[in-house]
Formats: sequence, structure tokens, C-alpha cells
Amino acid sequence: MIAGSTTKPTTPPQFRVSDERLIKVSSNAAKKITGLLNKQGRSQGVLRVAVVGGGCSGLQYKMDLQDAPANRDFLVESAGIKVVVDPKSALYVTGSELDFIEALEGGGFKVTNPNAATSCSCGESFSA
Repeated sequence: MIAGSTTKPTTPPQFRVSDERLIKVSSNAAKKITGLLNKQGRSQGVLRVAVVGGGCSGLQYKMDLQDAPANRDFLVESAGIKVVVDPKSALYVTGSELDFIEALEGGGFKVTNPNAATSCSCGESFSA
């Protein structure tokens, strides 16, 4: 090592493998996600599903395409799609199903969440 160098060896992220009891992806959603990953040049990428504060019911879903899981994530493979969920969000999404609906009005990704006590009329947020 060169004197004065602060280069640390990089370690791969430590994640846990889970199953569809955490989150399940429908075939329609899988097709759409695969297309989006390929369009971004991330054919081996993952879909991150997170729950964040906001929306008219208090909590909302955030989805993002990424290259790989991060530390402490749960990794689920469902319908050929790799989905990652952080530990905090996992508390809210356990048992959920992600679907994609093709429609001019009200279409897009939809999460069916058995943990949601209430959800707003737009379907974008929920409370637990």
C-alpha cells in the first residue's frame, strides 16, 4: 500500500434473501419492470420498494430501479424480478402484491397491501 493512501477494500453489500411472503410481483408488473430495467441498461438490476412518510393518508410507496441491493436489504425474487426492501419498509409491505394496470385513467403500478388500515381515494398513500 502506498504511504498516505486511504483506499479501503470494498466489501459487497450484506443483504438477506427472503421470499414472496414479503412481497409478490404479478406477471403484468414483471413485464413492465423488465422493460424499464432493459431501457435503462440495467438488465440485472433490482426494483427497490420503500415506504416513506407523506401522501394524504400518512405513508406512501416509493419505487426506484437500482443496480444492486444495499446493506441490510431483503432481496425477493418474484416472477423473475429481483425486488429489494429495506428493513423498516419491510414492516409495512409484508404480504403485499405489486401489480401493473394498463389504463388511461388510474393505471400504473398498484400495491395491494393487507397491512393498510386505510388508503386514500387516489390509491397512492395508506396508513397502517
